[in-house]
Amino acid sequence: MALAPGTVAGVVPWWLTGWQAGGWGPAPRLLGVLPLVGGVVVLVHAFARFVTEGLGTPAPVAPTEHLVVGGLYRYVRNPMYLAVVAAIFGQALLLARPVLLGYALVAGGVMWAFAKWYEEPKLAATFGEEYERYRRAVPGWLPRGRAWRA
Repeated sequence: MALAPGTVAGVVPWWLTGWQAGGWGPAPRLLGVLPLVGGVVVLVHAFARFVTEGLGTPAPVAPTEHLVVGGLYRYVRNPMYLAVVAAIFGQALLLARPVLLGYALVAGGVMWAFAKWYEEPKLAATFGEEYERYRRAVPGWLPRGRAWRA
């Protein structure tokens, strides 16, 4: 968990900003705490689902044995990616650094492409109709209003 999300939402933002704050007023900066903390909480929860429900990790080198469809995955298929983007967005507000807003968009685009062209075909090949049923019922990027029931 520390390697990929830690690099994308920690090391790169530090490299881009040196954790030096910009000059925005306190209101937008305080608002940054919400997506930053929320993103971290969602990331930890989603990772735990991979370990406990999937019996594996999100990393392609140690994939899950079971399709993960519980917890936040009942609302959206990619909560980890959304959490990482939220954390970067929160840092952008908290540090008052527009460069992180641009980086959040780029990182989100890269994650979308990875999910679309690698993960989705891999999950379809691995889990077949189970994944296809899940994919049809649960959106990839905009959460459902109600939890999906498998």
